[in-house]
Amino acid sequence: MTVTYTACVANARFGGFSKLLLLWRGSIYKLLWRELLCFLGLYMALSAAYRFVLTEEQKRYFEKLVLYCDQYASLIPVSFVLGFYVTLVVHRWWNQYMCMPLPDALMCVVVGTVHGRDERGRLYRRTLMRYAGLSAVLILRSVSTAVFKRFPTIDHVVEAGFMTREERKKFEKLNSSYNKYWVPCVWFSNLAAQARREGRIRDNSALKLLLEELTVFRGKCGMLFHYDWISVPLVYTQVVTIAVYSYFLACLVGRQFLDPEQGYKDHDLDLCVPIFTLLQFFFYAGWLKVAEQLINPFGEDDDDFETNFLIDRNFQVSMLAVDEMYDDLAMLEKDLYWDAAEARPPYTAATAFLLRQPSFQGSTFDITLAKEDMQFQRQDGVDAPLSDAHGDFLQRLLPVGAGMAAGGLLGRRLSLLRCKNSSVSEESTAASCACAGAPDDAAPECSCGDALLDLGLPEPESEPHTGREPPAPGPPAEPFTVVPMPWPRGPAPPWLPSAIGEAEESLT
Repeated sequence: MTVTYTACVANARFGGFSKLLLLWRGSIYKLLWRELLCFLGLYMALSAAYRFVLTEEQKRYFEKLVLYCDQYASLIPVSFVLGFYVTLVVHRWWNQYMCMPLPDALMCVVVGTVHGRDERGRLYRRTLMRYAGLSAVLILRSVSTAVFKRFPTIDHVVEAGFMTREERKKFEKLNSSYNKYWVPCVWFSNLAAQARREGRIRDNSALKLLLEELTVFRGKCGMLFHYDWISVPLVYTQVVTIAVYSYFLACLVGRQFLDPEQGYKDHDLDLCVPIFTLLQFFFYAGWLKVAEQLINPFGEDDDDFETNFLIDRNFQVSMLAVDEMYDDLAMLEKDLYWDAAEARPPYTAATAFLLRQPSFQGSTFDITLAKEDMQFQRQDGVDAPLSDAHGDFLQRLLPVGAGMAAGGLLGRRLSLLRCKNSSVSEESTAASCACAGAPDDAAPECSCGDALLDLGLPEPESEPHTGREPPAPGPPAEPFTVVPMPWPRGPAPPWLPSAIGEAEESLT
């Protein structure tokens, strides 16, 4: 059974993993204690022979052998080959679990596309999901020893209710020497096509959706078969195993404590028990045991997949979904927050502190800038306010003439745009002012620029001299004639902001 300890490590705290170190089922101690005792027993036997059995001449030869093994044992790249191997095995182990055929998506499509509250409609839905469950059972009994022990023959599958006797005859009549786990998926497709012809599936789009989900389900069954068929290359497994065991065979000799009186380098202390060598064996050999357990998760180890549990769960929930829950809806009611402007579910006393925490607005929300750093700058690099650029843009868009008077439509829009943006310079809008063509004695009565003067904007700077002669003045332009339009006024031009249009309505 799978060892689950997720709740024990829900919160990180001091010594949070300490309670996990004492677990036995699924632990590294359960996997490694035999190998560790064998290694320690062989080490102590060699140590006792060196101390009490060998002669002085034999001891000198054994000491040379110890120094030799200790020097060259580090040439074995055990950590390199073992690290890549375990990474490969763990990645493969998780991918195999992701390929477990779960019927949840398929049963939701079946209950939503195969209609009919009568007995025949119920028979269609239950049979479709039974075929899906039968396909999963057939592939799992082919790859999992636990499932094979539960269903050793097809007769056991028939007695369990996954297959009828008539279906068994058709299954065995099909002459194929290959694994026939895909046969129930073909039956599923044929039955779905028949339901479409009878109108139980109302359109081809629903049939297409149903067959697409079946294809996903069948693809996962096929991937389990391929994972069982194509193993990790044997040469890689052999290289890793030989590297680990040869390294620790060398350590049996090379890590022996020698007589300090002989004056060998790094042999000044005699502890008899190699504590750090045992820890190294525990880590490296334990790493290899992890790969040994995860390389085939369809066995009966502590951390192998619960295949029989998944078969029971999938069969039960799929039948409940397509049978008892078909067309089963609760009465529609207004939710608790129907009239609430800001819906927020309540908090318990244990979680009330979360209400005092501000919501996350973004990682740049708390950044502060100096006031001068927040000023817009011109793109051409000229050190001038951005309001001049706005004025030049407006000057290019609006026509120039007497028709731009304050009483005209465009004149009113220009005045509103001045007040809205407060960034159009007097120089850029002087040509469109209603007083542009008036005599000097009428200038004091002009109020077109009052909006800009009241805002206290700075005087615009003079244009830089470009070295070009100004164009010769041409004949005076004919004044525009404002003609009232009898039809309703259309929408504002797209280049004007929507706020101008709203303010213009108030003027009319």
